[in-house]
Amino acid sequence: MAQIELQDVSLTFSAPLQERFRFQFKARPRLPEDGARQTAKGIVALDHVNLVIPDGQTFVVVGPSGCGKSTLLRAASGLETDYSGHVLYDGAKMEGVSPGKRYIGMVFQNFALYPHFKGEGNLSFFFRMNKIGDEAAQERIRATSELMGFGFDDLLPRKPGTLSGGQKQRLAIARAIVRGPRLFLFDEPLSNLDAKLRAQTRIEIKRLLHRFGLTALYVTHDQVEAIALADQIVVMRSGKIEQVGPYQALIDHPANLFVASFLGLSPMTLLPGGRVLGDKLVLDGFGFPLPERVRDATREEQSLVIGLRPEAVSPAGRHDISPGIQLKGEIEVIERDFAHHTQLLQLRTGQLNYPGMCSMDVEVNVGDTIPVRIDPERLYFFDQESGSAL
Repeated sequence: MAQIELQDVSLTFSAPLQERFRFQFKARPRLPEDGARQTAKGIVALDHVNLVIPDGQTFVVVGPSGCGKSTLLRAASGLETDYSGHVLYDGAKMEGVSPGKRYIGMVFQNFALYPHFKGEGNLSFFFRMNKIGDEAAQERIRATSELMGFGFDDLLPRKPGTLSGGQKQRLAIARAIVRGPRLFLFDEPLSNLDAKLRAQTRIEIKRLLHRFGLTALYVTHDQVEAIALADQIVVMRSGKIEQVGPYQALIDHPANLFVASFLGLSPMTLLPGGRVLGDKLVLDGFGFPLPERVRDATREEQSLVIGLRPEAVSPAGRHDISPGIQLKGEIEVIERDFAHHTQLLQLRTGQLNYPGMCSMDVEVNVGDTIPVRIDPERLYFFDQESGSAL
């Protein structure tokens, strides 16, 4: 295995926008708001990216479409070479080293299997190309088959055209493993599978990565995959890395508005238009004290965005005198989560729309106006101009 490091890596595609994205746009092309950024020189895919993936860890890259996730993976693998900066494996610069000589394993969304080879032929192709003896190749294939678990031996005598999507992906993963890679690269490998196969294959990938301590860079749109597989999550936007860290750390301490709004299975609701007046925050006519933890970081008349997740808001009992922000909210939508025995509420107070959460034991109905309590210690505060967290 290896420690992978990207040092100040930048990559701009000089091809016209219409040519670069000709398969994605039918009408007048338009880049996603948080995707690649276009300048006079071209499309900025990576913008001064710095990242260290320690030996044996799995880093999962998430972000909106076009933000540079797959380009980052391609630069790390050597498939993209026109970047500035450096890519290092265990401190050795990889410029000039072809992907085939970097001992990397890649798993793609479209499987990329050789259709005219049987499963065993797909696994042994690497050994044939490198003129490794049949005895050594068969031993590696046998060990990989054991590693891939029950039923994998049945795939070896079959051609890819006779396999299901999940079986093809298992074979693609085994083909990457059999060569003993220094770095494992995954480019949305599960997006073509149905929900059940995705869950099963995700467990299989996690077991393999942790059993052998593989260094891996994994690109996905699916946050459930990211949470399940990642030692650390890399959040990207417009070719830049916004924040890196374990999932819970990013949820508890988002660096800015983008990370706060993008990451989380229960999305953070953002309420703009708050203004600091003395030691209070005024939002849509409602005023409440600023928590001490952010009071010193604010200035008079500063514009703030308030962030809150459903867990911060709960129905208040009739005699509830616990500290917090007390409001009356009208229930507009109720979503019941029977697995967790909770109800997600969408509430309205004046012009404010915000979420709340309560147990299934609490009787609530759409249209009810109920007292709610907001825990100020669970609120997030962001500078409206810069987007940075306070």
